[in-house]
Amino acid sequence: MSRPRPLIALPQRYAASTSALRYEAVVTARALAEAVFRAGGEPFMMLPGPPGEAAARLARCAGLLLPGGGDLAPWRYAEGGAGGGGEGGAGGASEVHEAVYDVDDAQDAFDLALARSALACGLPLLAVCRGLQVVNVALGGSLRQDMGGAEGPRAGGSGTGGSGTGAHRHVVHPVRVASGSVVARALGGAETVSVSCFHHQCVEVMGRGVTATAWAGDGTVEALELPSAQGWFAAIQWHPEDTAVSDAAQQGLFGALVRAAVVRAALTEDFSPSGV
Repeated sequence: MSRPRPLIALPQRYAASTSALRYEAVVTARALAEAVFRAGGEPFMMLPGPPGEAAARLARCAGLLLPGGGDLAPWRYAEGGAGGGGEGGAGGASEVHEAVYDVDDAQDAFDLALARSALACGLPLLAVCRGLQVVNVALGGSLRQDMGGAEGPRAGGSGTGGSGTGAHRHVVHPVRVASGSVVARALGGAETVSVSCFHHQCVEVMGRGVTATAWAGDGTVEALELPSAQGWFAAIQWHPEDTAVSDAAQQGLFGALVRAAVVRAALTEDFSPSGV
């Protein structure tokens, strides 16, 4: 008898409205769920809840996919500063750029708790777009609140966000990937890939222990890895789900997550009381 599909936690996003419902909703990107399912995983749509329950709720899962979404509240990090130190970060008085949108403190708190819990216990973790930013902030890093947007490239600039970057909204562009990195291996060994992006923020200061392993042509960090991670981990700034159905390299990221989750599930089963 074959093993069941490993449960991949996929935290839902709050939505003010949807076409099929009359009221507020919690939603999941269909393309993300389908990419996990194609890879052999079972997407587990997780309702955001109390941060204190994140670890216990993750315990039943074999992997975590942190998806995209709205912006993190700037008070949770210190832009261009030393990063956060604890749940609120070091930037409590940070000014908010006018381009910041869809901030939800409950969503932020739950996502940050999930990221910290997964990293602490070695749960396989793939972080996508906002997910990368959540992990970076959870590890004490900071974000550039806006990369330039419709008003054009940001003049000057410093840090890991690149110089003169503009928002990567509805952009398909090439990304350079570090040879031999976790992301490169998941992509099938590719060192240059075409990716679909939709973000106006990026990493400013990298969090504790993370390493950049992919970059856009303008210098924007497009992937982060954590060499000290206890389990499989990759964070990417682009949206692999946009093209995964027809691009084997992008689907490979979900495949790598699910393969790591299969191993995790098997180990958990072997060491559980019923598996002794």
